[in-house]
Parts: sequence; structure tokens; C-alpha cells
Amino acid sequence: MRIFFKSAALVLAALILLPYPAFSQGVPSGPERILFDSANREREAQGLTALRWDDSLADAARRHAAVMAKRNTIAHQFPGEPDFSARAKAAGARFSAIAENVAEGPAAEDIHASWMKSPPHRRNLLDPELDSLGVAVASQDGQLFAVEDFSRAVSSLSLKEQESRVSALLEARRLRLHNDNDDARHACSSGAAAAGQRQAFYLLRYSATDLDKLPQPLEQKIQTGEYHEASVGACLPAKESPFSTCQMAVVLYEGVNR
Repeated sequence: MRIFFKSAALVLAALILLPYPAFSQGVPSGPERILFDSANREREAQGLTALRWDDSLADAARRHAAVMAKRNTIAHQFPGEPDFSARAKAAGARFSAIAENVAEGPAAEDIHASWMKSPPHRRNLLDPELDSLGVAVASQDGQLFAVEDFSRAVSSLSLKEQESRVSALLEARRLRLHNDNDDARHACSSGAAAAGQRQAFYLLRYSATDLDKLPQPLEQKIQTGEYHEASVGACLPAKESPFSTCQMAVVLYEGVNR
């Protein structure tokens, strides 16, 4: 059997931990079901959380499997085709990590067995940081062309919801949150705090894939005890990326210790 592989795609340094989006439970029958169930049996045997079916990933995989079958060969990307992270994003998937397995073989069972014997493919199948999977299989001249797209799924949060996440962390550290977030929002979008501040302040602007923890430099500033008030601003990331990230700014003020 001819198997093509490459190592997992780029993974962001910190994985976002947000409520999961809704997934369809309509896992198709046939070879796709065999590969999906086989992946989860392998994970169960290793004590890992089962992967959940993701329709968006499956849609991206389906389109790529059709291209492989038409070309009668396998690859992660063909000339003129976006890479698999861009394909997944275009299909509607939101993720902070993504990986892909592709293969050609006579039957789904054979393809899965070959993936498990290949370290890069096995690593994707058993990666504990991945939680979602979409599978597609296309047939051509008696051969199956299979694609597995894995991801760490991310929910879509509004800018206000992002600000609320970070604000809750700051309040837990006994900082008083300003009702007016204009300064922080300006800093988020421009990279600089608004002019005319009357209080000494510290500004940190950062991109995050995990809104359940604060960046270490910000934690260190808070721990000095010099700052007692804060404002939080979120804005859209300036750089287009297939990965789902949040652009944040936090402004700390000396204020009054209460």
C-alpha cells in the first residue's frame, strides 16, 4: 500500500480552552465510520478522550479526498490548492491546533493499520491535545483515498465575551475593573495607550489562544502590588491566520487600594 505522510501542522504554543462548539452527531456509515471508530478505539486503549465528529473538518476532508481520487495520487496539498489548515478554516472549522493524515489503500481497515504503524500518523491519532475529527473517503478504480483532519476545536467568542473572560481573572486578583474600556480597546487596536492618562499605568498587548490564564509578564506586574485598577480591551487580530486567536490589551493603573 502506498502511504504518504508528513508531520503534524503548526501548533500554537498555548491551546485555547473555551466551551466547545456544537458538533453534529451524524457520523457517516461505511469507510468513514470505520476509520472514525478505529481512531477512538485506539485512543480508548491508551486511556485518551475520544475524538468528536466535526462536520466542518469532514467537509474539508471530503473536498481534498475528491481531489486525490481525481488525480489518482495522494498529497497534503496540490498545486493551486490551499493547505489543509486553510481548507479547514474555509469549511468553517475554528481551531488552535490542526493535523492531517492522508492515505490510499484497498480498504479502510488496511489504511488504519498502516497509519498506526507510521509514527507521524500514529502521533496524530493519539495526540491528547486534539479533540475533534472529520473523515472522508473517495473511491477511484477500486482504491480508497482517505483523509483524516484533526483539530483542537475553539468556540467563537464575541469581543465582549473575550473581555469578560480576562476581566474575571483580574477581579480574582483583587483588581478593580474600570467600566470604561476605551483606553484598553484603543491600546489593543493601535498598540499604544491613549494620551492624557492621569495615573501611572502599565500596558500589555498580546495575542492569546488561552483566555483562562494571564500572560506571565502581566502576572508578575500584578504581584508587585503597585497596581490596583485595570481595564481590558479586545480587538480583531491584525494578521490573518487560519488559527483562532484573541487579540487583547490590559492596562493596569496605580489607582487606590480598596
